Amino acid sequence: MSARDESMVVPRGRRSRGHISWGLRLMVIIFHPMADLLFRREVWHGERIPASGPVIIVANHISIADPVSFARGVWDAGRIPQFLAKNTLYRGVFGVILRSAGQIPVYRATSAAPDSLRAAEAALERGEVVCIYPEGTVTRDPDWWPMVARNGVARLVLSVDAPVIPVGQWGPQLTHDYSTKKWSVFPRNQTISNVGNAVDLSAYRGRPVTGELLQEITDKIMVSVRHQLAEIRQEPPPADFYRDARTGADE
Repeated sequence: MSARDESMVVPRGRRSRGHISWGLRLMVIIFHPMADLLFRREVWHGERIPASGPVIIVANHISIADPVSFARGVWDAGRIPQFLAKNTLYRGVFGVILRSAGQIPVYRATSAAPDSLRAAEAALERGEVVCIYPEGTVTRDPDWWPMVARNGVARLVLSVDAPVIPVGQWGPQLTHDYSTKKWSVFPRNQTISNVGNAVDLSAYRGRPVTGELLQEITDKIMVSVRHQLAEIRQEPPPADFYRDARTGADE
């Protein structure tokens, strides 16, 4: 077994996740096998996800299909993923299931927007795992590199002292291409999630919170995410993050 293969093995002792709600149980029943039906999955360095305690996991968003492989990788590392996701997903029966599963709705540009941050803070204070796509939507970069990110992740980093784990994702865009809206599920496409070491953000704590500070933190995190992606792709990343006029970043 190669060093990389060994990095994909998750020790059985790490699989104690605590209480599992009915909504989470239902989602596992649905999405756990779906991940294997859709993808030939690899997770590099899954052991870098802490086995316990609060964790913020940050990833690039490359396809509407990638949360399936992302969540499965976190689950296989012995943790329960809690995603910050657009509030439009929380409608009807599916919304009830998501809430029972502990997922966190994001209300952008409304008076309820701070509720998402408070819910994420509370989850971390309980020692749970919060998963974030700082880009806020699937990348519009024509070469699939990360876009300019929103700064909500920086606000969360400053509010709760928790390790920030960067993850680069590659492959789900072959299953669903956001630009063409086309699915390609047969044969299964290979997906790789590359888990990085925790980002050292200690230098930013205790400083006055300004727009510049939030941007510095956000950029440092996304540079690390981009580095994990570059390792998968075996090619140098662009010098700057793609900026799309339709998405932009939070100020």
